[in-house]
Amino acid sequence: MTSRAKVFAGACGFTSVVRATRVDKSHINVKIISACKMLQKMNEDLEHLNWQRDIFNSICNSLVYRSADKHLMHTDCPVPSAIVKVIQIELDGMVPVDVNMKFEKYSKHEL
Repeated sequence: MTSRAKVFAGACGFTSVVRATRVDKSHINVKIISACKMLQKMNEDLEHLNWQRDIFNSICNSLVYRSADKHLMHTDCPVPSAIVKVIQIELDGMVPVDVNMKFEKYSKHEL
């Protein structure tokens, strides 16, 4: 089976698709389909992962976030979080529920 997430990243204008496919008991393949060259470079690091060892650590030790640190220039990119979530869905550790962030700007008087 394969799970996927479609990410509308925002200001950069890129829409990306993240696919995760369980290979066996311990391994998962991740593929990012995006026009963003930085995200495309992450595919090399995420092609074949031992999910038990590489993913569910602290953020700094997760291979997803280490790859993001190596390839992404923008710390606000939501795709790394989507990668972790789609892996969880593929492993039946999370139900496929959408995540939504809404940003607004207020003047001091409106708060």
